[in-house]
Amino acid sequence: MEYSVSQFLLLGALTFIFVGAITPLMRKIAISVGAVDAPNLARKSQKEPVPYLGGVAIAIGVVGASYGSLLAVDFSMETFRLASFVLVPAMAISLMGLIDDLKGLEPWPRLIAQTATGVIVAVILTSTDTMGVAFNNTFLNYAVSVLWIVGVCNSINFFDNLDGGAAGTVAVITFFLFFIAYDRQQILVSALAIVTMGATAGFLMWNRAPAKIYMGDAGALFLGIIISVLTIRLSPGVVPQVKSFAIPLSLMAVPILDTTVAVTSRIYRGISPFQGGTDHLSHRLMRAGLQRRATAFTLWGFAAFYGAIALAIYTWPDTWGYQLMAIGGVAWLVKLVYFLRIPSEG
Repeated sequence: MEYSVSQFLLLGALTFIFVGAITPLMRKIAISVGAVDAPNLARKSQKEPVPYLGGVAIAIGVVGASYGSLLAVDFSMETFRLASFVLVPAMAISLMGLIDDLKGLEPWPRLIAQTATGVIVAVILTSTDTMGVAFNNTFLNYAVSVLWIVGVCNSINFFDNLDGGAAGTVAVITFFLFFIAYDRQQILVSALAIVTMGATAGFLMWNRAPAKIYMGDAGALFLGIIISVLTIRLSPGVVPQVKSFAIPLSLMAVPILDTTVAVTSRIYRGISPFQGGTDHLSHRLMRAGLQRRATAFTLWGFAAFYGAIALAIYTWPDTWGYQLMAIGGVAWLVKLVYFLRIPSEG
């Protein structure tokens, strides 16, 4: 069965409205149970405590819209099973993130849980042959999938350090991912991408500066699993294979850049990469003179630039593929050098 772009956009719009409507409720619940992010550390930029649990609203919206759309238009045990292969692990890791938001966890238990989830998802993707671009070596497929899933989870989690920064960037990434998947008639990938875009955009209404609520680890890790699996499942169908690999890398270029800058600067300064700090892209842009809202817009613009590169590689792989890859790669390296030259601490 084929679906029109307007049907998918309607699904995204309904998710946007739903998440936008339930996020204030989650805010009230967070305040009532004391799930707030207090400005008790030097790296905290807010003046007053800000409630967590926004990620719960995102997860409810994505899961509800995904299963609801299946029941409404295309329910079968096969589609239910394929959707659950993404949503169930995402909910499981989101639960761990929620515990971290409420109780606080050390970095190592979180990394172990992410790795275990990555292994499970990698086995499922490989055994069901649902990897969009696979190697001819099973072990390599496992290894790359686990590294990508854990890496993306941590990148999104690290990136969630600015009002509206992560939510808006994920919305941009999934917007471009949707159009590539839709053109390839990957229905489940298209639906989950547009639902995620709608959910993050709906949450963004309350998360933009000054944020009324944060997504917390529950939301960042949930989105990490969703985005990582969607980019693994995406099948651009572009040859040679290196051009297909360039598409998800381009889509995720900004969160990867943020993680690279933060980790590199921390290792250089002799501190743990897992330690929080004011050394992310957002902090550096603000030290360079941008206001908080302008910083968020800049990050969204970066994400749109690389999303457009990914879409262009997909659209013109034979005529412009390598040139576009070179432009994206050089631009990424220039940004890396630029951000590393901005002081890591204010």
